[in-house]
Amino acid sequence: QVQLLESGGGLVQAGASLRLSCAASGRTFSTYAMGWFRQAPGKEREFVAAISRTGGSTRYGDSVKGRFTISRDNAKNTVYLQMNSLKPEDTAVYSCAASTRIALPPSTGAGSYDWWGQGTQVTVSS
Repeated sequence: QVQLLESGGGLVQAGASLRLSCAASGRTFSTYAMGWFRQAPGKEREFVAAISRTGGSTRYGDSVKGRFTISRDNAKNTVYLQMNSLKPEDTAVYSCAASTRIALPPSTGAGSYDWWGQGTQVTVSS
């Protein structure tokens, strides 16, 4: 069982930056691949980014490539999502998730993730 708690969301203007954090409980954080997903009102959940257990492999959704960066600090049981050049279309609830899947690269599919956080709201105004 893993508990995940996101933080760092908020209301920003287009072009601004935000860094989301996801803190995980337990002593086995380094054994999980981690992902970020987002869901806007009326839309399906969308893959944002994923990172392997060691941080050596990452993947990004097409809409965020070049603007968002995922990273992790296993000593702090935390995964981050640095979001730059934010756009109004980035507005969504962002959730982190943990996966016991060990294959590389980390999965982009929500079904591969076993535990989910509650999410944090990101709103980008134009």
